[in-house]
Amino acid sequence: MKKYLYTFGLTLCSCALIVSCAKEQPTYKLSSPDQATTLEFSLTESGAPQYKVSHNGASVLEPSLLGFEFEDLKSMTDGFEIISSEEHNTDTSWEQPWGEFKTIRNHHNELVVHLKETEGEQRLMDLKFRLFDDGLGFRYVFPKQKHLDSVKISNELTQFTFPKNHDVWWIPVHAENSYYESLYKKSPMNTTDTINTPATFETKDGLYLALHEANLTDFASMTLLKSKDNQYESDLVPWANGVKVYAQTPFETPWRTLIIGEQPGDLVTSTLMLNLNEPSKIEDLSWIKPSKYIGIWWGMHLDKYSWGQGDKHGATTENTKKYIDFAAKHSLDGVLVEGWNVGWDGDWTADGRAFSFTQPYPDFDIEAIGEYAAMNNVRLIGHHETAGAAKHYEDQLEDAFKLYNRIGVNAVKTGYVNKYLDKKEWHDGQYGVRHYRKVIETAAKYHIMIDNHEPVKGTGLQRTYPNLMTQEGGRGQEYNAWSADGGNPPEHTTILPFTRMLSGPMDFTPGNFDFSYETPNKAMVPTTLAKQLALYVTMFSPLQMASDLPENYEGQPAFQFIKDVPEIWSETVVPNAEIGKYVTMARKDWNSPDWYLGAITNADARQLQVPLTFLDENTSYTAQIYEDGEGANYKSNPYPINITTKTVDRNTTLKLNLAAGGGTAIRFTPVTE
Repeated sequence: MKKYLYTFGLTLCSCALIVSCAKEQPTYKLSSPDQATTLEFSLTESGAPQYKVSHNGASVLEPSLLGFEFEDLKSMTDGFEIISSEEHNTDTSWEQPWGEFKTIRNHHNELVVHLKETEGEQRLMDLKFRLFDDGLGFRYVFPKQKHLDSVKISNELTQFTFPKNHDVWWIPVHAENSYYESLYKKSPMNTTDTINTPATFETKDGLYLALHEANLTDFASMTLLKSKDNQYESDLVPWANGVKVYAQTPFETPWRTLIIGEQPGDLVTSTLMLNLNEPSKIEDLSWIKPSKYIGIWWGMHLDKYSWGQGDKHGATTENTKKYIDFAAKHSLDGVLVEGWNVGWDGDWTADGRAFSFTQPYPDFDIEAIGEYAAMNNVRLIGHHETAGAAKHYEDQLEDAFKLYNRIGVNAVKTGYVNKYLDKKEWHDGQYGVRHYRKVIETAAKYHIMIDNHEPVKGTGLQRTYPNLMTQEGGRGQEYNAWSADGGNPPEHTTILPFTRMLSGPMDFTPGNFDFSYETPNKAMVPTTLAKQLALYVTMFSPLQMASDLPENYEGQPAFQFIKDVPEIWSETVVPNAEIGKYVTMARKDWNSPDWYLGAITNADARQLQVPLTFLDENTSYTAQIYEDGEGANYKSNPYPINITTKTVDRNTTLKLNLAAGGGTAIRFTPVTE
């Protein structure tokens, strides 16, 4: 399943040393494999490290400083000299066990600069830069050394200095909550404050950029503080006591990443983040299986069921068996059950220490349900809501995963519905990063996959631990059931692929077929039925939910698309897109020659021309088209849908008519003789 072959060598064509005669300060220049992107590294007159980036000769980042500050130690921001450097290139391919691409090429040029302080304790710091055709990754490396051992990092002073005041798509840090569930805004950089990553920029020069990080391991998450009108500076999420990171040499930081694209779709198809993570540490991947599931879940959000005990308790033996029957009848792989365990009664958000992850409620026979699911070839998906009581959860992890492993549950949805972990620490600080990693590693021991809600942001860790299948980390479908602002606006899902989704798979939970429910806040699903289908293509998750109540799918011809559409893909392309307005995405099935297409729009109806050049050559396809019907409109009439078929090939251009808040979903199946 895995294939790794690394090649290193001196790359004279991609890295050059330039010496300035005036101050004799060396400048190192590194180019991407396609020569389009260039990095320059140098020291200022005071010995401060700095870098700048250009693309096709135009400035992307102006000179930007690098460095660290510590508590009780002298900062490492200037006074350096370059003692040596290394240049390498790598061109390999590796295979994922699941993903948006089956095979990923890791092609980059690397520059490593070794720095030493010229005075005092002459401490060491290395900077490692990797340039790919799709962007830049760089990290700090602190070697083991006599005068730098245990440290308390107070600030990371990495700058991102743009040449102009670009527009940025962003969400605030720790605003409504601490797990990224805000609506994205587009604003000029100089009107923002502190923002989360991924942050996506539309430049004045027509480029699309995204700042983020990769391989967030035992470190604090990086946010971006606007320090000048055209400049952000890394702002690490602190512990409750103000320390940003506790570390001991030798250590290295996460990669700071910059994706560079000439079209919005270039951001979506970038594999830079995955390439900057380590290969899988799980040798036997046979138990890691993507799936499509339903769940005892949406009914709670509509107040049809309750998580706690009582007349409306959803997680009963009888009700769970009905869901299992429905899944088996329609060839769905799994059933999620929330509210099965002791701890949900009363205000469970106030103190998560009431939760037991091994004791079911009396009306939920976990042993019998496990047997019934296995008999019907349906997998149970467990649920562990912690209400942010991370330490309490860690104390039960081993026993909880042992129980699940024994009764045949091999996937768990975790939850942390609280602004803080253990009443004081941020989800995305070093404390949270350590906790989430412990859960993933412990789950792997028991062959359990994780769907993490209220998480720390994704940074490509799914490459190293492929049992981290998907995460929430954004405003999902449940906001359309109860949110005081009326739910997610129609443009929300046309923004997510270019922002939140750049950090990894999202458990958005599409698939709503009933738009007639009523809630106190008048929230609603702001799409047509056809757009709900298209979201299965545009919103990637290897654990994909059919989110509505089972009875709302019965007798619905459009449900066939949900049953057919895969969860994982061997290829992904983005034929056209404009962030916040529309996106068309086409993907090839991992296990067959079929292609699927999803096109969605915001509140504006529009017509899109989509050339089918992504289809295989010399092949005709039957296109099964699910499109908005006459009079469809997300506000007043979301239900009309036309289901038609036609024969197409790669020379065909389809004309898609998208209703307001609408979409089109298509399955392309090769025509056989």
